[in-house]
Amino acid sequence: MKSWISRPVPDVPGSMPALRLFDTAVRKEVVLDNESRPSMYVCGITPYDATHMGHASSYVAFDLLNRAWRDSGRDVAYVQNVTDVDDPLLERAEATGVDWRDLAAGQIELFQTDMEALNVLPPDHYVGAVESIGLIVPEVERLVSLGLAYTVPGTKGEPDGDVYYDVEAAGKQSVAPDAWSLGCISGLAESEMLELFAERGGDPGRAGKRQALDPLLWRVAREGEPSWPGGSLGAGRPGWHIECTVIAQKYLPSPFTVQGGGSDLIFPHHEMGAGHAYSLAGVPLAKHYAHAGMVGLDGEKMSKSKGNLVLVSKLRAAGEEPAAIRLGILAHHYRSDWSWTNEGFEEAKATLAAWRRALAHAPAGSAAPLVAEMRAALAADLNAPAAIAAVSRWAEQANADGGPASPADQALVKDAVDALLGVLL
Repeated sequence: MKSWISRPVPDVPGSMPALRLFDTAVRKEVVLDNESRPSMYVCGITPYDATHMGHASSYVAFDLLNRAWRDSGRDVAYVQNVTDVDDPLLERAEATGVDWRDLAAGQIELFQTDMEALNVLPPDHYVGAVESIGLIVPEVERLVSLGLAYTVPGTKGEPDGDVYYDVEAAGKQSVAPDAWSLGCISGLAESEMLELFAERGGDPGRAGKRQALDPLLWRVAREGEPSWPGGSLGAGRPGWHIECTVIAQKYLPSPFTVQGGGSDLIFPHHEMGAGHAYSLAGVPLAKHYAHAGMVGLDGEKMSKSKGNLVLVSKLRAAGEEPAAIRLGILAHHYRSDWSWTNEGFEEAKATLAAWRRALAHAPAGSAAPLVAEMRAALAADLNAPAAIAAVSRWAEQANADGGPASPADQALVKDAVDALLGVLL
């Protein structure tokens, strides 16, 4: 699947210090290895709805990591999937009377347009679930042959043959220190897992499963649903977690550097994906797990059912500048839960205007210390609010002085804000 188009990233003299990132799995900040080609997988959208602020916040967060690595002169390997067949997509298509393929294609195009507008660097590989089914089927078959997956007989109107991952068997497959076991990413108690599993697409009450938390690997064909050849599994379509695992293992090293996504993906998605990967390859899926916080609206959870989604496309259609939207997102630390408010957005627009005014008064010799401050902030767990505060202090002083700009400093500040924060001045 084709990705979106990236603007060129300016080269800024110097480089980023060693990067520290909060690793969800160990629940503390870690120093990332000094790899020549760091790698990242960020879970993509299920394309049944437009890009809301929660989506945008997560992709902007990991765009900061991408930019920080690139600022150190590294060639980043970046992969993102798109779950272009799944229950929410099929349900929305049926409810709206739109063919599911047309709905997916339209929403993918809108998402990519939003990402391009927000100056989010595109992945090297943007990969759909549908195009990956030929890769997924043999891996599910292998899990069955290893005794780590099993078929469930049909009950209560369900057909025979759905394939599930056996989390208990998988947790016993190795005693190595880095082996996978349930809870090793999330650190959750079983009662918490069961609650989240039911909320986030799992089926803990499905009859015939060995364990309530066993996730679906392959859903055999149902009447009225799309399906594809599944070899010995029978016709059907893949489960959610195995999709990301197989795509990541196809296009990235094992293990790759950072698995990213929203905090709602920690369990079960990243937990189960890590298990699938270890069962298939005998090594962890990723070295580190990082997660962005959730975004609400005026203090309430943002959801389609409440009708309170803030859509990037609607803001853009109303004439709002993408750079201001991005700055409104970056005003919050990526790991924090926060709310989008009109007041916060107005503040972001005022900040952007002040920075642009300051370019006309950039003092000689002021840019290099500012760039160092920005880099130090981003190296400390991608602390964009601290980097923004540094630029705002610089802008306040420049605007107060009101002198003519130093062309060299003017250019360096503009390039640094673009390269490091992705904000176009």
